[in-house]
Amino acid sequence: MNISGNTIFVPGATSGIGLALALALQAKGNTVIVGGRRTELLERIAAEHPGIGTVRVDTTDAASIDSAAKQVLADHPDLNVLVTMAGVMRVEDWRDPASFLASAESTVTTNLLGPIRLIAAFVGHLQAQPDATIMTVSSGLAFTPLKATPSYNASKAAIHMLSESIRLQLAGTSVKVVELEPPAVRTALLPGHEDNEQAMPLDEFVTEVVGLIESRPDAREIQVERVKFLRYGEARGDYDQVVAAVNGADPHGK
Repeated sequence: MNISGNTIFVPGATSGIGLALALALQAKGNTVIVGGRRTELLERIAAEHPGIGTVRVDTTDAASIDSAAKQVLADHPDLNVLVTMAGVMRVEDWRDPASFLASAESTVTTNLLGPIRLIAAFVGHLQAQPDATIMTVSSGLAFTPLKATPSYNASKAAIHMLSESIRLQLAGTSVKVVELEPPAVRTALLPGHEDNEQAMPLDEFVTEVVGLIESRPDAREIQVERVKFLRYGEARGDYDQVVAAVNGADPHGK
């Protein structure tokens, strides 16, 4: 993905990583459109950040995605980058099925079915562009599980394998598939998480991501240094130790 000269749609970008990345990409010379469910947030973003386009979209709703895609493509026929940013993360207790099933279904709908529907809505258009990119967003937890968030971990692992698979299918077309793999970042993904000193500051994360896109335009995976501890535990042979560290456990069970 080239760092500038693109027209980029980022659904799920009214806050957190999505908004910060959208603004950073705009600053690099791209036309950026952000999407989200809450009209008041979209109006505030448009007022505070001149030049940013906005469109209402609920990525849990197939009809909303279809409507938003038609609007974005009508207004921006040169669109060549889709960033499937929307996501939710919830704590679940799988020892009590009555407490986790609704959360699990909602998480999979947002984190997996949403990106699938978004890609379906735009991939035909993107293949007609001379140079296009689909950027998926997985997580370090796709590779090392956090005990408290099983459905989030699973949905992000599925996004990783989806990215790997559609990259194979789109080989030979104009569409690149790039997977962004965040570590824990200080956002409101979980309550109070924006103050978590163990997580990476948002501005540092986005600065490093933009630098990686700029220096490695052909990268298949965007990995800041902090995520590699999670991403490569199995390859390094210390997976059990990484899982224990992430979950605050003794790797020897003591």
